[in-house]
Amino acid sequence: MVCAQLFAHAQTITILDKETNEPIEQVSLISDSSTIYATTNAQGQADITAFKGQSHIYISIVGYRMELKSYAELRADSFLLKMAPYNLNLQGIVVSATGWRQSTTTVPTKISSISPQEIAFQNPQTAADLLNLSGKVFVQKSQQGGGSPMIRGFATNRLLYTVDGVRMNTAIFRGGNIQNVINLDPFTVENAEVLFGPGSVIYGSDAIGGVMSFQTIKPQFSLSDETLITGKAVTRFSSANNERTAHVDFNVGWGKWAIATSISSWDYDHLRQGSNGPEDYIKPYYVQRIDSVDRTVTQDDPLLQIPSAYSQMNIMQKVRYKPNKNIDIQYGFHYSETSPYGRYDRHNRTRNGAPRYAEWNYGPQVWMMNHLNINLSKPTILYDQLTLSIARQDFEESRIDRSLNGNKRSIQTEEVDAYSGNLDLIKYLGEKHRLFYGIEMVQNKVNSSGIEEDISTGSEQIISSRYPNSTWQTSSIYINDQYKITPKLNLQGGLRYSIYTINSSFDTSLNPLPFEEANLQKGALTGSFGFVYRPTETWVISINAGTAFRAPNVDDIGKIFDSEQGAVTVPNPNLEAEYAYNLDLGIAKVIAEHIKVDVAGYYTLLNNAMVRRNYTLNGNDSIIYRQTLSQVQAIQNAAQARVYGLQAGLEISLGGGFTLSSDLNIQIGEEELDDGSTSTSRHAAPMFGVSRLTYKAKRLSMQIYSFYQAERSFENMPIEERGKAEIYASDNQGNVYSPSWYTLNFKAMYQITHHFSLSAGMENITDQRYRPYSSGISGAGRNFVISVRANF
Repeated sequence: MVCAQLFAHAQTITILDKETNEPIEQVSLISDSSTIYATTNAQGQADITAFKGQSHIYISIVGYRMELKSYAELRADSFLLKMAPYNLNLQGIVVSATGWRQSTTTVPTKISSISPQEIAFQNPQTAADLLNLSGKVFVQKSQQGGGSPMIRGFATNRLLYTVDGVRMNTAIFRGGNIQNVINLDPFTVENAEVLFGPGSVIYGSDAIGGVMSFQTIKPQFSLSDETLITGKAVTRFSSANNERTAHVDFNVGWGKWAIATSISSWDYDHLRQGSNGPEDYIKPYYVQRIDSVDRTVTQDDPLLQIPSAYSQMNIMQKVRYKPNKNIDIQYGFHYSETSPYGRYDRHNRTRNGAPRYAEWNYGPQVWMMNHLNINLSKPTILYDQLTLSIARQDFEESRIDRSLNGNKRSIQTEEVDAYSGNLDLIKYLGEKHRLFYGIEMVQNKVNSSGIEEDISTGSEQIISSRYPNSTWQTSSIYINDQYKITPKLNLQGGLRYSIYTINSSFDTSLNPLPFEEANLQKGALTGSFGFVYRPTETWVISINAGTAFRAPNVDDIGKIFDSEQGAVTVPNPNLEAEYAYNLDLGIAKVIAEHIKVDVAGYYTLLNNAMVRRNYTLNGNDSIIYRQTLSQVQAIQNAAQARVYGLQAGLEISLGGGFTLSSDLNIQIGEEELDDGSTSTSRHAAPMFGVSRLTYKAKRLSMQIYSFYQAERSFENMPIEERGKAEIYASDNQGNVYSPSWYTLNFKAMYQITHHFSLSAGMENITDQRYRPYSSGISGAGRNFVISVRANF
């Protein structure tokens, strides 16, 4: 019995923080060939039996110095490893590059990782705020309950979201700003990665500007005869929106079975903006219905942004079964639901000197996912590792609006059933070639409805839906090869072919369209080729050339909506895919183990771009839509766009526990207009970045940091943004522009005991009134945050 216990102990590694001796969770261990990997649990432990005999084991987590050890070295150290805090690594372990864990030594694309330690320290309110932590993703908000990332001049349906490897994009992801990322619970995110640039070879349609990959909590097995029970509970309060948040998750693990459960609840009041900034951002009133009359009510606090309050609830349940070392089966269930919430930018619209709307709200946003993942790791002639992923997602969203003193309330509801199946395989061809290949099938069923409700009588009638009832699907096959020419030089290249199909049915009894159906089936071929060269341990040079595509979806082909005041967008069944051609160059250098410089330049050309342009319907360039004469527009393949820019990072270890870092992003986008001239691309944000001064000493972490954005003048404002006076400030000539802004912030976290920690901070210390470019709501004013976390 004693010998058996010693043997079991000898196969389990324990990894601790070198300064605090606290266990480090989510450390990745991966073999040189990437065929074997393990991850530490909440006790900092991992089973490394499969690594026996390995001469190169990469041990990595963001925020710590990467270690390269052999199994023999780990055994000589009694399978105890203490990792030193360090942020200047030039290599790590990522998932988003190919969907498999691998060292960045073989990845030519730029990838930014956000570690669970950083997430816990920064304590973001939403998944959109989590992405903002990287300093490399710009986040637009139309209301407090939202967040639409912009990456390298692209956004919305030209970016891809994945959760545990499952694509979250649906057939109704629009070209305008979207809010779906808030469906994710930041408390359950074990690791978040952002892949910059084209990712269509691995991920298919939409992966033009980048891929945002979220890995959620994975059930952990017990590594001994005792049941493993771990978890955490978090509560948080923020003053700017009177936030009340509570979260709990726990893991129960046995030898072959494990479960993980998570529950989170958020409640946000109306968001208060800062006192120092443009007066244009203040709307000191809101509409309230009193005695069957819509009345404009003056606010007691003009800095409150009413309506912006909302609440949200998330549940996650996972079950994991590992009958032997070669089979790993996981089932995951995710559920998210928000309360109804106001779209604040639409409440800023006026007509004849009065509010345009009495109501403009989103109904509850619902997301549910059932996901089965089966991993086989016993080598065969076809593969060395295989993953089968099957998922069903259900999405529901709605829009509710009513004009001031109008009795007619319009309600449009969309439901999407999204099915996906992925078969991904790896095959090692000798010591130099690693082949990734697989197939993917995706189907979305869109059901859209519209009703008009008379609030005075309670009667209802059917009105035009936002979309036609549709089926959208893609089928794809891909292959990707990594070739290790020398230990210092790695090549990677791949191809993907996709067939996409849309079948839509239009109700012409409500809209006088010249067609009743739209049917589309076409193919798309994409590819990429790049290399990574590491002349020394302190240099990395990478180049990657790639193409990407976005297939037309139901939102492109069939939507009817008012895009702006005086314009209505109508269906266009004649669309084709748009293609992006991209070139990346990245250089990173560590100087004297104290300074890290990371620079990436890129150029992207978008051909056949789907853009909104003036159009005709039944020969008319204008129609009456919702009692307003509106210019007819449609999404068309009518433009070429180009984006180029620079991402630069600097990190300096100052000694004594201090670190100084900065990230700066410059993107310049141009889009072709109808007359052949060019306009700034809507989703190419002004220069933005973040600078941080961090101090860490054993149980205490502190950080002073600043987010900032450069001005976007009227002359550089996209043409389609110049008519949105309700969301921008006015310059001296009365023209809209986006002013520059900054916030100064402070955060601290203290580990009181092994089980309890306290976080506190003050955001926007100088109480700036600021509004990120293209946003319809201002950021929080001075905000006091306090949070208590208990680990068990």
